Amino acid sequence: MASDNSQNSKRIAKNTLLLYVRMLFIMAVNLYMSRVVLNTLGVVDFGIYNVIAGVVAMFAIISGSLSAAISRFITFELGRGNLSKQKAIFSSSITIQVAIAFVILIVAELIGPWFLNNKMNIPADRLLAANWVLQCTIFSFCFTLIGVPFNASIIAHEKMSAFAYISILEVLLKLAVVYALLISPIDKLISYAILLLVVVIFIQSIYGVYCRVKFKECRMSFNFDKDLLKKMTGFAGWNFIGSSASILRDQGVNIVINLFCGPVVNAARGVAMQICHAVTGFVNNFMTALNPQITKSYATGDFDYMNTLVFKGARFSFYLLLILSLPIFLETELIMDLWLKGMVPEHSIMFVRLILIFTLIESVSGPLITLMLATGNIKKYQIIAGGTNMMNLPISYILLRWCGFADFPEITFIVAIIISVLVLLCRLYLLKEMVNLDVQRFTKEVLVNVVLVSLISAFAPLCIHLICGNSVMEIILEILVCFIFSALTILFVGCNKEERAMIYSQCGKIRNKILNNEK
Repeated sequence: MASDNSQNSKRIAKNTLLLYVRMLFIMAVNLYMSRVVLNTLGVVDFGIYNVIAGVVAMFAIISGSLSAAISRFITFELGRGNLSKQKAIFSSSITIQVAIAFVILIVAELIGPWFLNNKMNIPADRLLAANWVLQCTIFSFCFTLIGVPFNASIIAHEKMSAFAYISILEVLLKLAVVYALLISPIDKLISYAILLLVVVIFIQSIYGVYCRVKFKECRMSFNFDKDLLKKMTGFAGWNFIGSSASILRDQGVNIVINLFCGPVVNAARGVAMQICHAVTGFVNNFMTALNPQITKSYATGDFDYMNTLVFKGARFSFYLLLILSLPIFLETELIMDLWLKGMVPEHSIMFVRLILIFTLIESVSGPLITLMLATGNIKKYQIIAGGTNMMNLPISYILLRWCGFADFPEITFIVAIIISVLVLLCRLYLLKEMVNLDVQRFTKEVLVNVVLVSLISAFAPLCIHLICGNSVMEIILEILVCFIFSALTILFVGCNKEERAMIYSQCGKIRNKILNNEK
């Protein structure tokens, strides 16, 4: 068992490394594309695209819960090695997703245009382009939805190299879209929406072909296994609360901001989310590599290894995010100005800082959520934790409409931060009941640890930030100190003796490889 766990840990490290290489490339291209798209479309059109994409994403409330069920059931049965069950789950998943995509298409076409043309804050001369964006986004969403079982299969099999290569191809195609946008003779916003739809269709087709060739269970057939569907829909039914809460928090609040603050503030939020996605992508890559092992260890009854993964996953998710977000937090204004070349939308600087705090808190919860889904026993969990998370939208709406915060949209992120802390406490309490999670140990080894690491890591960079001026060399010095001081703090304060030994060993192997290559 120990040998198997050692191999699993090495697989996690290898898959994480592959996903990081992918993420570095994707992050650089996405940040460049965001700037070019913002400059090409303009602030208003950029805001329109972001808020309309948010309207369509609201329909993920219907599908998100089932998508989580598909991922959980595929990974669980793969851990048990039951091929016939895997085939049944995949076939049922395809049937479910196609049916839901059809339903969402109908509902979106009935509600979407009416809401866009009658309720949203869109300039009259941009309504035609906005309707094109709506249609393209609806179809993009449906194609992505049908591709969920294929993506889940790749991740469950831990074939991260394929996942990385296809993702890199996707971002290269999106880069080509940006250049096509510059020379397009028709409306830029319409061109952008159509070309992104083409990219989505092409990429989802590649996922489908790869899975069909590589995995025996991935054979598309429309099949209904009543018992399996009952279990999956029961799981999805309760997970619907959590999926709804996340989407209402992100996209619902984005729509509320449009109603009371206008598309310019949506553009600021969209820019902030780009930076957030770039930074959190590193943590998501780590969790993408880690999640299958948490689910499989639960499926096989290896609870000691499962707890180890959850505790270490929570800490290292936070560390990875901290080391990247701290210099951005301190020098947000300069980074935004350099990135967007002076076209920084109002409110975006504070949006970035607040959303980084929010994502740091959420990063600790990632392994806890995976563990909860692995158990399949999520009724009470979703009622309490999901119900608490749902309060983001109504509280934000009340504050913006009736409490005079329309000129301070940052309040929506402050609400999200406070609720995120409350939900984290709910998760710990409930998982103690569900899987006997040692909350006292989690508090000491994770929560106290990450707070201490954060305070120490921020001390030296903050002092330099207060002392130094705004010259390029002083800013570079500050960022370097920030990275180095954070890394050292994580190594000597955040890691235990065993983890430091493993890091030293890996660094030694890398050094030896470099020296051998030089010879």
